[in-house]
Amino acid sequence: MYKYDHIDRKIVNERVNQYQNQLDRYLNKELSDEEFRPLRLQNGLYIQRHAPMLRVAIPYGLLSSNQLYKLADIADKYDRGYGHFSTRQNIQFNWPKLEETPDILRTLAEVEMHAIQTSGNCIRNITTDQFAGVTHDEIIDPRHVAEIIRQWSTFHPEFALLPRKFKIAITGSKKDRALVQCHDIGLEFFINKNKKMAIKVWVGGGLGRTPIIGSIIKNELEWKHILTYCEAILRIYNLYGRRDNMYKARIKILVKSLGIEEFKKLVEDEWQYIKDGPNTLNIEELNRIGKFFSEPNYKKNIKSNLNDHKNEKAFGQWLSKCTNTHKNKGYRAVTFSLKETGRAPGDASSSQMRAVADLSNVYSFGEIRVSHEQNLILADVQEDKLYELWVKAKEHHLVTPNIGLLTDIICCPGGDFCSLANAKSIPIAQSIQDLFDDMDYLHDIGDLNLNISGCMNACGHHHVGHIGILGIDKSGSEWYQVTLGGNQGNFASIGKIIGPSFSAEEMPFIIKKIIEVYLKHRNEEEIFIDCFSRIGLEPFKNHIYSKAKEVE
Repeated sequence: MYKYDHIDRKIVNERVNQYQNQLDRYLNKELSDEEFRPLRLQNGLYIQRHAPMLRVAIPYGLLSSNQLYKLADIADKYDRGYGHFSTRQNIQFNWPKLEETPDILRTLAEVEMHAIQTSGNCIRNITTDQFAGVTHDEIIDPRHVAEIIRQWSTFHPEFALLPRKFKIAITGSKKDRALVQCHDIGLEFFINKNKKMAIKVWVGGGLGRTPIIGSIIKNELEWKHILTYCEAILRIYNLYGRRDNMYKARIKILVKSLGIEEFKKLVEDEWQYIKDGPNTLNIEELNRIGKFFSEPNYKKNIKSNLNDHKNEKAFGQWLSKCTNTHKNKGYRAVTFSLKETGRAPGDASSSQMRAVADLSNVYSFGEIRVSHEQNLILADVQEDKLYELWVKAKEHHLVTPNIGLLTDIICCPGGDFCSLANAKSIPIAQSIQDLFDDMDYLHDIGDLNLNISGCMNACGHHHVGHIGILGIDKSGSEWYQVTLGGNQGNFASIGKIIGPSFSAEEMPFIIKKIIEVYLKHRNEEEIFIDCFSRIGLEPFKNHIYSKAKEVE
């Protein structure tokens, strides 16, 4: 992973000192709330319902064990003993004291971490595939390009005050696990007909109040132009994006209002001025960055012992749902579920963080990944060590075998913490987990994504869940709107609203009714999203609203 040089360290430390001065002035009443607001946002600090929330950057979701240990220390010393991993592969602390936030930032700097550009109207954390570098279908390791874009975009003076926040995602594999079609810019690597690496560029995607699947602005971009083309897109957005209405300020609204062809023309015209300028990449720079992501010292001829445990059901379920194939024979990537029944999805206690860091040192070269599904991954585990790892991880409640299943719920903090939320998210997730706390039944249902957001900002990505739940306000009461048919990946789609909303008490049983329709109509081996695409919305709608008020 990328290591700071003296310039990086100097920049981060100077930013901490600068923020300390700004905070001191604010606490001394020398800065008003409005004057301090953009300054704190530039350092990842939000004012939430009960306390400040500090969002810490985890570039492209990659952590070292030392960094995870430090996050655990921060959770204990400055928070309430846990952290929340977000859908943008970052971590959030929900209970820091405002006056202690500079100390947290200094502590982060000790392990080459910060909170720069995790909020505000700037280019946010670059996200990628959690299996980058190890998946067998990879074209390019996207972390290399993500790091280059991170360096280019951090403190970029031209893009520090964009009309609205800006998010970039990169996929370097045939299967998109980064949701590139739902980002402001999505970059999809492929091999062209001349057997050269190229990029399909998506623009204007996004969820939130106006969910839109992005449009292809460039079918085939030479990889060396990735920075200059992104720069051209951002310049047009900066110039033409609305600043009079925050709800219409995202680039997706600009692309929609202009039309993709007109927007593309503006970008292409701008690009001609910078196309072959100093930001044009070359293979030397790509290789320089690539050295920070050199392959670990993988062993050869590993003898699998998985057959020794084939009769142990719990281990078999975990093996099938929580491990992924690896490009190196004898290895697997392991996902630790942060979705155990009874816990807030995406939350990890400080003891769990330390446990994962310990396990990464023993079994996975001291590295950890964060997925946008809010789980933690050890990417390089020997197959002959999987059972041993499972036994140890089970002690820390990290082996729930529900990855990709109904209770692997993506969930924002919602009304329990967020001042923007219309309704609580966590209790809804927990009530659904409680109702479906039967692992055999979950495995019979099969792959199914359920996403929950507490408001239209869609931090829980509800629009692209096979089942999506959105908290809404009705005359001061919390209600929940349900969508079906959303999807992420290569065939991204926005879910369809099934009808009127439901109370919190009804929600777990509404999900049960949805599952009943699916199980009744599915063909053999057909997963939920495929069944929905075949039979449509009406069978679900008819069953739900005819029986929505039944007492279970």
